[in-house]
Amino acid sequence: MKAVCIGSEGGLQHLQIKELPQPSPGPGEVLVRWHATSLNFHDYLVGIGAIPTPEGRVPMSDGAGEVVALGDGVDSWEVGSKVMSLFFPKWIDGNPTGAKTRGISGETVDGYLTEYSVLPAEALTRIPKGYSYAQAATLPCAGLTAWRALVVEGNIKMGDKVLIEGSGGMSIFALQFAKAAGATVYATSSSEAKADRLRDMGAVEVVDYKADERWGKTIYKAAGGGVDHVLDVGGGSTMSQSIEAAAMGGHIYAIGILGNGRKGTLTFPKLFFKHLRMTGLAVGSRVMQEDMIRAIEENGIVPVIDRSFGFAELADAFKYQASGAHFGKIVLEY
Repeated sequence: MKAVCIGSEGGLQHLQIKELPQPSPGPGEVLVRWHATSLNFHDYLVGIGAIPTPEGRVPMSDGAGEVVALGDGVDSWEVGSKVMSLFFPKWIDGNPTGAKTRGISGETVDGYLTEYSVLPAEALTRIPKGYSYAQAATLPCAGLTAWRALVVEGNIKMGDKVLIEGSGGMSIFALQFAKAAGATVYATSSSEAKADRLRDMGAVEVVDYKADERWGKTIYKAAGGGVDHVLDVGGGSTMSQSIEAAAMGGHIYAIGILGNGRKGTLTFPKLFFKHLRMTGLAVGSRVMQEDMIRAIEENGIVPVIDRSFGFAELADAFKYQASGAHFGKIVLEY
């Protein structure tokens, strides 16, 4: 079987396609034939060597495919079941712990840019009814992160106001989940074409964050006193403006470090006197993913896929991702 592997040195030029022996499932395991994955910023950091991984690691934290063989004792799946991966294969339910989140798909354990792999039967969920493999592959990281922020942590309700930053996959899912909940969505984008698409999807106001350095204050005023939920994807590069945009008692979800967002400064008085909550979160559990799937089916939510690449085109896909030209998710199909 073919698999893409991380080389001995970091960097997209060192990604390798290798021929590996096809594994067989043991007791409690299943063999999955993977058909699609999608790109996340986490995967990009692994690909360029910014997150060190051992030589030979199979990258990509999202996967969608079909079960092709069952190990002894597996009765939760059938041959032919359409399944998708978990970002944290050991986090089934409950609160996150070190043990549950130590395994990270595509980083500390092998990911899904491979034709086949063996996984514990519980490290998978079904895919939404009617979804293609490419559509399903967008969900385990970006979709579940947005779901956990707004629904699990935020208890979003009708009439709430939500700010999404940019038009990457997680932000678009957040827009879709927020609209399904009856919330009002505000957004930022530096592209007028993308801003138009965000408005078409239901955003009531889109602010150009490059033209307006104080975009947080602009959002605050546009929302008539701030927003209830802010999905912050920039970390240090956006957090001060996210705090400005938040309403009294608002909730900020620290999700990403896009751009130069690893470090930054906070305006602590605003944090205090707005009585803000700030939650750092990374994806979610299997139970959260199963709940998200049911909500997707009930609300008819369909992922926005910008572009599809082939199995051997990961480096090109990452370069396209790094350009920032995409709207929604980028996938690989194989």
